[in-house]
Formats: sequence, C-alpha cells, structure tokens
Amino acid sequence: MNIIIPMAGRGTRLRPHTLTTPKPLIPVAGVSIAERLVREIAKVMQQPIDKISFIIKQDFGPEVEKELLHIASEIGAKGQIDYQNEALGTAHAIYSAKSLLDGPVVVAYADTLFKGSFDLDDQADSIIWVKKVNNPEQFGVVQLNDQNEIEGFVEKPKDFISDLAIIGIYYFKDGQNLKDEIEYLFDQNITVGGEYQLTTALENMKQKGRVFKPGTVSDWMDFGNPKVAIETNSKVLHYDHKEGKKLVSDHAEIIASEIIEPCYVAPGAKIVNSSIGPNVSVGQNTIIENSNIENALIQDESHIKNADLKKAMIGNHVIFDGNFEQVSLGDYSTLE
Repeated sequence: MNIIIPMAGRGTRLRPHTLTTPKPLIPVAGVSIAERLVREIAKVMQQPIDKISFIIKQDFGPEVEKELLHIASEIGAKGQIDYQNEALGTAHAIYSAKSLLDGPVVVAYADTLFKGSFDLDDQADSIIWVKKVNNPEQFGVVQLNDQNEIEGFVEKPKDFISDLAIIGIYYFKDGQNLKDEIEYLFDQNITVGGEYQLTTALENMKQKGRVFKPGTVSDWMDFGNPKVAIETNSKVLHYDHKEGKKLVSDHAEIIASEIIEPCYVAPGAKIVNSSIGPNVSVGQNTIIENSNIENALIQDESHIKNADLKKAMIGNHVIFDGNFEQVSLGDYSTLE
C-alpha cells in the first residue's frame, strides 16, 4: 500500500507560525502533525506501507525534505518528495505523485489528525472517512443511500443535505482508477473555479459504477488556525497521556514548579517557579520562569517569563516578558 500526502499549501490562517515552518511540520506534544498522521495511518491499516509521497512546494527547502523522508523511514516505508508548484486544485496535487497511483493507496491531507480504527471493506472501490459535525455548511459532505453507500458529494451545502463531513482521508483499492479520472479532467479541461478538483474525479468514478463507502473516526482534529491548533494540542496530550506515553522528559529541569497533567515538556526545557498545565506543550530548550500557563502550545528555544497565559500559541525563538515596556512584533503577530 502507498500513501500520498498533499501538503503544498502555505497555511496562511496559521501565520505567523507558518512563515518559517510548513504547517504539517509544526510539532504537537513533540511530534509533528505529518509524523503523527503517518504513524496513525500505519497503525490502523491492515497492510504494510510501501511508499509515501509528500507533495510540497519546491521552495520548502532541503531540511524540510530530509525531515519528511525520515518520517517515512521510521515506519519502514520508502519516502519520496513530489512537487506541486502551482495551486491548481486537489486533483492536480494528488497527480503530482502519479507514480504511486497504482494498487492500494491512501490519500491523506496533512492538516488533519484523527483517532479511530479502519476497516477496509473488500466490496468497496473506495472508502472516504467522514465525521458527523454540527456545522456541515462549512465542509464538504457525503450523501448515503439505503445500502450505506456514498451516492453524492456536496461542497459546503447551503441547505441541510448531510452532516457527514469529509475529513480528508481516502482509500482507493486501485489507484489507477483515480489516476485515469484525473487525466480525463486534464484532457477535457474540467475545472471548478479554475482548479481540478478531487470531488469531480470521484463523482465521475461513481457514475461509472465504482462503489464508495463511508468510514468513520472517533475523533477528528483540525489544525487550521491558532484557536483550533491549541484545542488539538490539548486533545493530543490527553490521548498520549491515556496511552501511557512519557510526556515530561527526564532531561528537562523542573525547579520549584508544578506540572499539571497532561503536559509535554521536551528535553532541554527549563521550568522555574511556575505552574504549567493542564494541556501545555513546551518545546526543546525553552525556558519558562515565574509564570502561570495553561492550554498552550509553545515551540523551541523560547524564553517566557512573568507570564499569565491561557490559550496561547508561541513559536520558536520568542522572547516574552509579561512585564514588557517595549514591544517588537513581526508580521501577523497577535496580542490579545
């Protein structure tokens, strides 16, 4: 089985955090979104993973590519980097990894984390994972028939059609079928809003008799903006804590401080005279002094002092003193 992970987007809603780090490589409790996604897919699939394509922009740089290839090797798969330098739609992105569209393949977008167990129905040509939501008008949804098969795809319906939102993970029994349909879109120049869309290819496959069935997950975690990123960090910490993972490194310094679980504290971090948690991730070599912090995602090499923070997202190499008299903030920064 192969995995294709489109991740060429710029993550503009998560700025300034994505100005220097692609969104899928932002760590949550010490592990990047992309790595968590790959690990979870490998865990729940019933087949070994052979190849993984990470679809990025060419200007992401060699360090990003090296990290992505390492993620693949960690689960025993062969990683490859494919490029999508023009934003021409979801189908166009997937086709960037056309060499992997052969045999069983999973397509998973790298801004999504999930919890659940996958059952691959042998009678289905494709499985699309969905989650029931309260606000379906904000998502692409699927419609089901009486045989629990997908009979329609609707993008952000204005009127209620279904509350089963597509979470961005797809399985195809034979990726060649999807490849053929995407090539048909290219040949006929079939676009929506000027872009080649995956849902158009799926609709064409369905019209040819391909059987689509829904898969469900117990939890679906987004990472689209700072608010939901902080919420996702909290959920991930609770899952990791429940699974018995060691979250506070033995190589962190905890001095006259309280750590309220669940919290992640990376190696090299130093917590002094502070209360941290619950639901806080602290990155490598970050120092926190004289502070009270809860529900926060703090990255590497930062220095936080005299802070009283709730629902905070702080990047790398940040200096924050709650007793500030002078402020120097870059583009897209927010103080509330």
